[in-house]
Amino acid sequence: MNVLEIWFMVKPFVEILVLWWIFYRILLFFQGTRAFQVLKGITYLAIMFLVAQLFRFDTLNWLLMKFFAISILAMVILFQQELRHGLARLGRGHLFNLFLEESEVVAVISEISDAAFKLSEKKTGCLIALEREAKLTTYAESGVQIDGLVTAELVQTIFKHESLIHDGGLIIRGQRILAAACLFPLTDNQNLSKIIGTRHRAALGLTEHTDAVVLLVSEETGEISVACDGKFIPVTGPERLRDILKDLLIVPAKGKK
Repeated sequence: MNVLEIWFMVKPFVEILVLWWIFYRILLFFQGTRAFQVLKGITYLAIMFLVAQLFRFDTLNWLLMKFFAISILAMVILFQQELRHGLARLGRGHLFNLFLEESEVVAVISEISDAAFKLSEKKTGCLIALEREAKLTTYAESGVQIDGLVTAELVQTIFKHESLIHDGGLIIRGQRILAAACLFPLTDNQNLSKIIGTRHRAALGLTEHTDAVVLLVSEETGEISVACDGKFIPVTGPERLRDILKDLLIVPAKGKK
């Protein structure tokens, strides 16, 4: 048996493995959206399609080919929102700000961390978005323009109940507070618990649409959370919060961060 004959015997299994890996990555791409269950069903149909080709079931093969041709167009129409959110996550950078030194980013993290824990002690809710590569200008325009240096005192003042701009989100670009009282999109994730409030849904929603990192304090419990890429990261203490933000906002590289 020569190499060519061996290849023709192994080729179908290689194709199956490659296609299975592709479908697996697609499932991860849509995980957490309402399209996920549909894609699981399509994956099973794809397996049937490969089996039909492998065993030369011509009629079944023809039917599945027609079905896939129609399903691609149907998926684009039905799940255009999920596709948009998923594609928006591709190619995102890991940079907080190209013009900040690492020490400057650490200083910003220290200020907002201090503010978050002081607000948490008083059970004062807050929602802070840290801009990375994707600009948050559109969301900033929905709020009140601030353009002030990030300090723990200013952040706490903004979120005091007596403040006229304590509702909504605060957006930070680099070392400066860009705007406050900003409106963020709510998450489309239908799997969240019904008891999760608007502030948490807004945090997830912004991270689904952009690459921003969102820090929030729950007004009901005082708990602190960090949202990124449509998921929450639990915070157990001040050092843990700083470590999370450093990991998300600072890239270990030569030169500027």
